[in-house]
Amino acid sequence: MIKYLLRRTLGWLLMIVVATNITYFLAWGFLNPRNNYVGRRPPLSEEQINNLLLPRNLDSNVPIWERWWNWFSGVIFRWDWGVSPTGGSVNEQVAYRMWISAELVLGATIIMTVLGIALGVYTASRQYKLADRIGQATSIITMNINVIVAALGLVLLAIAFNDWLGVRVFYVTGSSSKGVEGFFPVLIDALQHLALPTIGLVIVGYAGTHFLQRSLLLDNINADYVRTARAKGLTKQQAIRKHALRTSLIPVATQVAFSIPAVFTGAVLTETIFAWNGMGKYFIETIVKSDIHGVVATAAFAGLLTALGAILSDVVVVVLDPRVRVN
Repeated sequence: MIKYLLRRTLGWLLMIVVATNITYFLAWGFLNPRNNYVGRRPPLSEEQINNLLLPRNLDSNVPIWERWWNWFSGVIFRWDWGVSPTGGSVNEQVAYRMWISAELVLGATIIMTVLGIALGVYTASRQYKLADRIGQATSIITMNINVIVAALGLVLLAIAFNDWLGVRVFYVTGSSSKGVEGFFPVLIDALQHLALPTIGLVIVGYAGTHFLQRSLLLDNINADYVRTARAKGLTKQQAIRKHALRTSLIPVATQVAFSIPAVFTGAVLTETIFAWNGMGKYFIETIVKSDIHGVVATAAFAGLLTALGAILSDVVVVVLDPRVRVN
């Protein structure tokens, strides 16, 4: 297993390096860092713009291969992902924002996954009964709610709830408050800021897992090995828990593992509405500002998360299905 994981890790690292370098050339083909200085008052001359971009390795007058080598050697030898057109460090931005996103996304992903699997198991074991129909109807409604509508609705409800109590229970913007010290005060403050965006992500995200788990479990409930288990004396719930559930969890776990990169960099609207400066918002900002080094670093970050998701998926499959063997 260890050798297999090492081979997979090396393979993914190679793919990340290749994809990141391709992204670098594509970014230079579509983005122009000079746009950050257009329309300034007083206007900057071409020479002044060149003097600003050249030390940042963003001057298009320098041959592309020279720019690429300066950037790539900086990453390889100094782990320096470069600077933005305005001089900000890409390393600092990613190091700060990825933890902001992790704080939001990981908790929401765990909750929506557990909720989706639990509902899938519950409704599948009660197929076509009232609980199943209510669960399906609720999930159909929530999965069709736009994330903007859900987030803004939560904001309005939170403001009304805070006004009704006369105490600020929920914060509607930001990831933390300034000046808060101490373990428990910081923890409570973080939960107050986390509550609304987490609920928003869960509302619009759990239904996919629910329907996938329900569909897979229904297929396995009617499989021969489950019917054989029931014929040997197991109740329906015991047969589901001991046999059908384990098999049906494998595709769900794989889907969740591969969805982590998309959730990290795709929670743009949620981060924007709740003013969380995470990776999703940073990704959009780098494109808008023609921040080539930031775009490439974000792509590399997403690639790394994809690799981690793939490796985690392999581990989960081996754990859930003892018939799988890796060498």
